[in-house]
Amino acid sequence: MIIRSLLRPAFAGPVALTTGLAGLLTLLPASVSTPTATAATSTTGTVAVPADPSLLYRPGTQVRAASGAPAPPKGVSALSWVVADARTGAVLAARNAHRALPPASTLKTLFAVTVLPRIPSDARHDVTEADLTGIGHGSSMVGVAPGQTYGVADLWRGVFLSSGNDAVRVLARMNGGWDSTITQMQSKARELGAKDTRVVSPDGYDEPGQVSSAYDLAVFARAGLKLPAFAKHCATVDAQFPGRGDSTFGIQNTNKLLTGADGVERYRGLIGVKNGYTTNAGNTLVAAARRGDRTLLASVMNPQSGASQAVYEEARTLLDWGFAAAPAVTPVGSLEPPRPPSPPRQAAEEEKQGPVARAGRAAGPGAESVRPAAATPSTHLAASTRSEPAARSSAPSGYLLPIVFIGAACLAASALFLVRRAARRRRQPANQLV
Repeated sequence: MIIRSLLRPAFAGPVALTTGLAGLLTLLPASVSTPTATAATSTTGTVAVPADPSLLYRPGTQVRAASGAPAPPKGVSALSWVVADARTGAVLAARNAHRALPPASTLKTLFAVTVLPRIPSDARHDVTEADLTGIGHGSSMVGVAPGQTYGVADLWRGVFLSSGNDAVRVLARMNGGWDSTITQMQSKARELGAKDTRVVSPDGYDEPGQVSSAYDLAVFARAGLKLPAFAKHCATVDAQFPGRGDSTFGIQNTNKLLTGADGVERYRGLIGVKNGYTTNAGNTLVAAARRGDRTLLASVMNPQSGASQAVYEEARTLLDWGFAAAPAVTPVGSLEPPRPPSPPRQAAEEEKQGPVARAGRAAGPGAESVRPAAATPSTHLAASTRSEPAARSSAPSGYLLPIVFIGAACLAASALFLVRRAARRRRQPANQLV
């Protein structure tokens, strides 16, 4: 009893320390004790699957189909195409998804996504000669006339149905001007994660340097379908447009998959979105169709087959494949914009970039001289292939638990050593008392 009473103080401190450390370990959250996955995920149906963004920057056709899935679409001659799920953003298959190509009037999807929310739907505008200045030679027109007053809804029908560059000019004027609209469109594209697009002419008219991609066009169409007015206008087959005085005249949507014009069979479930053509761009098309609870997007840029109505028939082929294959494919990417990096990951990335990036962050948004250069498609590929290792190196959670356990073992060993030494020192006096 006397020995036990002498040893109790020697045990008390180490035991309390060890017990407290064990309690700390039990309170560690799962997010700290278990490394977290860094890959982005998309869904087809209800199962989450990883989506590797680097696949979409690779040349050729990208598709990951399970056993028994329909064969990848063949006979599609377009230079670039994408098939994606509009609800989840999952890219089911693609070919040269980020190839920069002239978009023609499909760029009007970005114009509408940008400008539609900025102009009141009940606004009216008296058109002047100045409003129509600068329309490119050979442009498609709906028939906007100076001296006439138009409602905004009429002008938007002129954009979506007749692909009227004259209507685009007037709406851009109402939106603050041509140059301001270009700036807004470019900003909106970046906000949506569409990094291949460079806007020079908001109506899609051929201009040097103006490009987009099948991926970006799918992004714009997906964003647009979330806007009720956009969805309504792009699904409208025909309408009346104001003429001189109180007269009107009929206009029809130029999207032949929607209308069934010129021998093109209407596509079942089609809900829009926009077609285009210029000499430089060739034929371009973004189409959306809904069957059941699934809505798919197909963007097609510049078919090379030479067949009549090839852009519509190739979009049909892609949509048919998408509806058949969607339950059995793993996405090859996502239309979702990338999430901003978390503070630890952002700090790690800036550490890798060196003192220039750190100085730019410290100097604030006004420090133009230290901003990194704008990314190009090649740098997107490099960044996407480096993103997962970077995330792993910047997230310490995977290493914290082993370090804590090692520390606990060291403390336990030290406690045992102290107990034994205290016992040896007290053993002789204790025996004399007995």
